[in-house]
Amino acid sequence: MDDSRSETRAERSDRNWGELVQELRVAQTGVQVLAGFLLTLPFTARFGDLDGPHRLTYLVAFSLAVLTVCLLTAPVVLHRFLFARGAKDVLVVAGARFAALGLATMGLTLVAVVDLIFGVVVGSGAGHVAAALALLVYAGVWVALPTALLRRAERA
Repeated sequence: MDDSRSETRAERSDRNWGELVQELRVAQTGVQVLAGFLLTLPFTARFGDLDGPHRLTYLVAFSLAVLTVCLLTAPVVLHRFLFARGAKDVLVVAGARFAALGLATMGLTLVAVVDLIFGVVVGSGAGHVAAALALLVYAGVWVALPTALLRRAERA
């Protein structure tokens, strides 16, 4: 039992699952819109004008988007298989891992999209610079900042 919340193990698992599902709802919506946008690009008039490297960047971005959708929806599939079998603890741990992987691939998807868009609009060099900056921002906000805040909280 977690004395700070006065909840049983099952109650904690239920709460953690509910929080995870709420987080996934936010992430899934964004990545599904992005994947839908990427799905339409090959059917636009200008897509045929893309050179080989930009087509490769598109394919990387699209593949990452598809992988992200898979990873962020995996907890739902796991829930269908595990929830009625008394395996909520396993479900929460596995769901959290899929969510973390899905968020990582979502960040990489967005970096690839930045590379593609800046590369097409301004030039490949600008695309690579913009993508590197986007990667730094995501790494800073999604990894470095939470890590620093956690360390600060542990010291306090």
